[in-house]
Amino acid sequence: MDTDELKLFTSLKEIVEPGHTCLVVWDVQNALVNSIFNRDQFLTSLKTLLEAARKKGVLVAYTRITPLPQSVESPWRIYMQMKRFGVGDPKKLRQWMVPGSPEAEIPEEVKPADGDLVLNKHTASVFIGTHFEYFMINRNIKTILFTGIATEIGIASSARDASNRGFYTVVLSDCVSSADKEMHDSALKLLQRVCLVVPSTEVAANWK
Repeated sequence: MDTDELKLFTSLKEIVEPGHTCLVVWDVQNALVNSIFNRDQFLTSLKTLLEAARKKGVLVAYTRITPLPQSVESPWRIYMQMKRFGVGDPKKLRQWMVPGSPEAEIPEEVKPADGDLVLNKHTASVFIGTHFEYFMINRNIKTILFTGIATEIGIASSARDASNRGFYTVVLSDCVSSADKEMHDSALKLLQRVCLVVPSTEVAANWK
């Protein structure tokens, strides 16, 4: 749809057109995958979607949690980690998601392929502390599809950031998950107010 010189995408088919779409695979690492409520279904849906995306030449970008040294981490994030792990002394925080460790690895069935982007990041937004937005501009990306873990944390904040930056933003409901199903369901309900929330099968159907 054209409005004077403004081009609007008003159908899902237009929005997810492969040439201007990026599929984000957010923090799909063993430690998180093994904690979610629907591990097998999640991995099956994500694997099927990745296969469809790669057949159509959709840009795929993975993120990996990569902790900062405590000496340069923000006191707030250290405090939140202490709460998360039930630790009263920051010196007793265990190292988590150490690069190269089994818990930090991406499961084999959904691992990156040649040509995919892999971004190490330190926050709960794909836009903070990375070159992600720069890459999207360089590739003339208009639409960002979000998959991964956890729905109420990194997916929610990254999707809101994408929407606020003017990207067409789509969260794929069967390809995001959490350790807490109630929080997952609540996050998807809230996200419907700021972006599209659809099953991956609908997107794949529009790529055929």
